[in-house]
Formats: sequence, structure tokens, C-alpha cells
Amino acid sequence: MASSQHESTFQISISEKAITQLHEKLALTSLPSELEDAEWEYGSPLKDIQRLVNRWRDEYDWRKHEAALNNELPQFTRDIEVEDFGKLNIHYVHKKSELESAIPLLFVHGWPGSFIEVRKILPLLIKSTPEHPSFHVVALSLPGYGFSEAPSKKGFALPQYAEVGHKLMIALGYDEYVTQGGDWGSFITRKMSHLYGPSYHKAQHTNLPLAVPPNPSRPMLYISHLLSGLPGLSYTAAEQAGIARTQEFHSKGSGYFAQHSTRPQTLGYALEDSPAGLLAWIYEKLVRWTDAYKWDDDEVLTWISLYHFSRAGPAASIRIYYEIMKARGSRPVPQSERLSPIPLGHSYFPKDIIVLPRSWCKIPNLIFESDHGSGGHFAAHEKPQELVGDLRKMFGKGGAAFGVVKGRNGYAS
Repeated sequence: MASSQHESTFQISISEKAITQLHEKLALTSLPSELEDAEWEYGSPLKDIQRLVNRWRDEYDWRKHEAALNNELPQFTRDIEVEDFGKLNIHYVHKKSELESAIPLLFVHGWPGSFIEVRKILPLLIKSTPEHPSFHVVALSLPGYGFSEAPSKKGFALPQYAEVGHKLMIALGYDEYVTQGGDWGSFITRKMSHLYGPSYHKAQHTNLPLAVPPNPSRPMLYISHLLSGLPGLSYTAAEQAGIARTQEFHSKGSGYFAQHSTRPQTLGYALEDSPAGLLAWIYEKLVRWTDAYKWDDDEVLTWISLYHFSRAGPAASIRIYYEIMKARGSRPVPQSERLSPIPLGHSYFPKDIIVLPRSWCKIPNLIFESDHGSGGHFAAHEKPQELVGDLRKMFGKGGAAFGVVKGRNGYAS
């Protein structure tokens, strides 16, 4: 399979000119007024954005954080040939375990995340011990994110993102691999399972379990749902809280999705030209999609800076919504696409944006489930120990996916 060109090592090195321009734009920032006692009801609070803009302009040291990222994350670029789209230069993190038999794992982020989400789980995943399996870890920057080149033609949707992930793993010598992803990473890795499993893609784990609501096509589930108001048949308190969380997201928190998936270019001008606008747009999601996670200001600003300094610019990152929704149209996801042809694992975090009852998410190849008492949308960042713990259980001795990659069980022989 002719899928890639030569690998090059990569170090983040933002020009002084770009940093100076950022500071100049921040200095010219005009912030809107705010209603009394608005807090989070209307979006990102003025006091938070004001504080962050001031720090970004006057105190935040990008060079310090740039050096830390370069020191912690071994980064590379490689040309990947995508059918009908030509070569795209893809940025990725790749760190091997010292254990040769470690399991190759592709970590796939979504929006508004990036490769930075692998930062906390990377040292845990590659750790070698007789107590749990070890992994060789690859975390790509999706095309149009971070330091990956963006596609220049229309129509780059799920099959193409899946193709990039698969061809990257093949180019790195991993003829068999497993995946982990949340947000768009969940959709992309699921598409990979249909296109490349089970021959190459051996198992998938996601922290965003999704399902179509109960309907007549699944009669037993549908009847159970209709009877859920009766004593003894109702959803548990946790399931009811999850349903309420999901409904709140759809009614009050999903406006960004409508904009991204219908007119991304219009919004793109604001995200590209206004650092404060980009900050407010993403900061709201970082706070509202997590479970009381205590964001440090520099942590937020590093996250946002990776968007501002990204190779293709922040506008490129939101086109994924338009392309995937256009390709899908008004058609429901086919049953064949909802089912997994490979072993699948689910981790449930109660403050994710969509939290569905377990019964809705049951499919034949679901072999692992884990509930957590806290945590939200960015599991790898919020709850690294818990997420890695789930992967170790799923792929470790006694786990349902143990030995799924031929000759690589993650343990020393």
C-alpha cells in the first residue's frame, strides 16, 4: 500500500513575527458589554475573557510552553496520499514503549481539541510493567488542525479522515492496531473500523458512546423505553441525569454545531482575525463541557494558542462539521454503520455533552464498559488515570480484547 512519504522530525517553532502580531491584536481588543449577573447564561463571562486576554497579551510566555511541548512530545510530519485529494503533510506524536510487544494505539482527537490531549495519557500508556499492558502511541493532528496541512478541496469527510489515520499507522509499520477517540475521534475511529477492520483495525475504544434513541427498529429497547415511566422500569438516577444533560446540550449548548455545519467560512473570519473571539468561542466549551475541572489560565492559553498558531488557521478546523453533515444529509446513520465489526469498548463520563443510558448503546460487538463517577468531554485531559485504566482493563490479561493484535499483547514475554 503506497500510503506515505518520508518521515521528518518536527519541533514547534512559531516565528517572532507571529507572536508579535498576536500581541498587537490583543492590544487592540474591544470587548462587548455584559448584562448584570449574566454569569454563564449568555456565554463566556466578560470577567473571564478580560482576564485571559490581558494575561495572553502581557504575561503568558508562549516560548516556555512551546519548549515544554517539544520536550514532552516526540513529533513528526509525513506526507499521506489521500485518494482524490493528493498528498497532505500530516503532523503527529509518536512514542514507543520500551516493550517491543506493546500494542499499537492510535489516539484521535476532535474539536475543540488537538494533539495536546494525548499529553497526560502518553507517559501512562507507554509505561511497561508486568501489572498491565503497554502501548506504542500515535496521536495525529487531524488535517486542518495543529500543524497538519488542511485539505484544499471540498468533500473531505469521514472516509478521508479515516484513510489518513489508517495510512499513517501502516506507514509507521503497524499492520495491526487499536484506536481510542472521543468527539470527532469517536466517529473517525468508528469509520476506520468499517473500512479497515478487522484485518488492520483490531479494536476500538471511545469515551463518547453514541446511539440512536429507542425506535421501532429495535423493538425490545423501544418497548422498554415506552414503559420507563412505570415503577420498577424507570431509568436509574444516573441515567436520568445523563438524559437531562444531553437534552440541555441540545437545547442550550449546540448552537456552535449549527454554525459550524452550515456556514463555517463566515464564522472562520472572526476566529482567524480575532484572538479574543477565538478564545471566547473555545473557552466556553472547555469550561461547560468538563466536570468542574479547574482550568489554569496558562493551560487554557496554551490550548487556544495551538489553534491560533495552527498551520492552516482556526477556520480550517471547523470545516469537518460541514463536510461530514453534508455527506450525511438528512439520512439517519445506517444500522450497518452503527454496528461495530470489531471489539468495542465504552467509557461513560457523567458530564460529557451527550450521556446516554447504557441500554441504548448496546450492540453485539460491545465487549467492555466502564462507568465513572466524575469527568466530562475531554477525558484524556480531565481523567487521564481513569481513561488509561479502562484501556488497560480492556486490553490486559483477563480483558475481552486481550491479545487482539497478533503477537502484541503488551506484556513482556
